[in-house]
Amino acid sequence: MINVRRDVFKLKQPFSISRGLRDKAEVLTVEISRHGLVGRGECTPYLRYGETFDSVAAQIAAIPNDVSRDKLQRILKPGAARNAVDCALWDLEAKLCNKRVWELAGLAEPKPRMSVFTLSLSSKEKMQSDAHEYAHCPVLKIKLGTPEDLPRLEAVRRGAPDAQIIVDANEGWTASAYSELLPHLVRLGVKMIEQPVPANSDEILAKIDRIIPVCADESCHDTETLSKLSGKYDMVNIKLDKTGGLTEALKLKREAVSLGFDIMVGCMLGSSLAIAPAILLAQDAKTVDLDAPLLLLEDRAHSLIFDEYGVHPSTQELWG
Repeated sequence: MINVRRDVFKLKQPFSISRGLRDKAEVLTVEISRHGLVGRGECTPYLRYGETFDSVAAQIAAIPNDVSRDKLQRILKPGAARNAVDCALWDLEAKLCNKRVWELAGLAEPKPRMSVFTLSLSSKEKMQSDAHEYAHCPVLKIKLGTPEDLPRLEAVRRGAPDAQIIVDANEGWTASAYSELLPHLVRLGVKMIEQPVPANSDEILAKIDRIIPVCADESCHDTETLSKLSGKYDMVNIKLDKTGGLTEALKLKREAVSLGFDIMVGCMLGSSLAIAPAILLAQDAKTVDLDAPLLLLEDRAHSLIFDEYGVHPSTQELWG
C-alpha cells in the first residue's frame, strides 16, 4: 500500500531566494507498506518545474501498490513524485533484506561529509551579521540574483573574511549582469557560481570566460540533460527532487563524472528524511549542499546529526 501525506516543518527564520520567501518547509511524505514493514521517502514539489502539492500527490496516488523501482522509472518522469516513491522503495527493500541501502546499491559505507551553510537573501546588514555568525563554517553559500548583489556579497566577505564562498543566483542574472559582476566575484574570492543565468538562455555561458567554475542546477535534471551542458558548465548539482530519486541520481552521477563534470549534491528545503539518501551521493562530491535540516526549527524523529565532522549518514530508524 502507498500512502502520501503533507507535512510542515517550521523554519528557524524566514528563508529567501530571488524567487520569493518561505517561513516553513512543506513536503510530501510517502510510506509504502509491504509484509508488515514500511519504507519512507520525502519530496518537495517545486513550482519552478510546474509541480504543485496536489499534482504531485495525484501522481503518487496513481502508482500501482506493487510498483518496483525499475517499473517506476518507466511510468513516472523525473521529478518530485518519483523521488519520494523511489526513495521509499529503497528504504523498504533495505528493511526487507535487513541490509543498508548503500549495500544494496553496491556503494562503500558512507562517512560524514561537511556541508556548505546557506545564507538567505536579505539586506546587506543582515547578511553580514549572518556571515559573521556562521564564519566558522568552512564554506558559505550565498543566495543572490538581484540588482543589489555586489553590496550584499561585499558585506558577507566583511562578515566572514576567511570562509570560502560560493554563490547561487537561481537564474537571477542576465548575461550582461553576470559579465559585470565576474571581476568582483574574482576579487572577493568566490570559488564557484551556481546557475547564474536562466536555464532556457544559458547558451551564453559557452561564450563567457569561466574564470570561476560554473555549476548547472536548474539546467541539470537527469542523465538526458547532460548532453546540453558541455562547454557551458564545469559542475552539475544533483538533487533527488530533480532526478526523480536515488536510482536515477546514481546513474546521473556516473555519467557526469565520465564526461568530466565535477559533482555538487544539493537539496530542496526539507527534513532529514529528504537528505538521508543524498548523503550516499555526496561521499566523493566536490561540493556538498545538504544543510536544509539546519534551517528547521523542528525535524523528524531520529534526525540527522550535524557536528564538526559534517552531516552523518542516517540511522536505520530514519531511512535506509
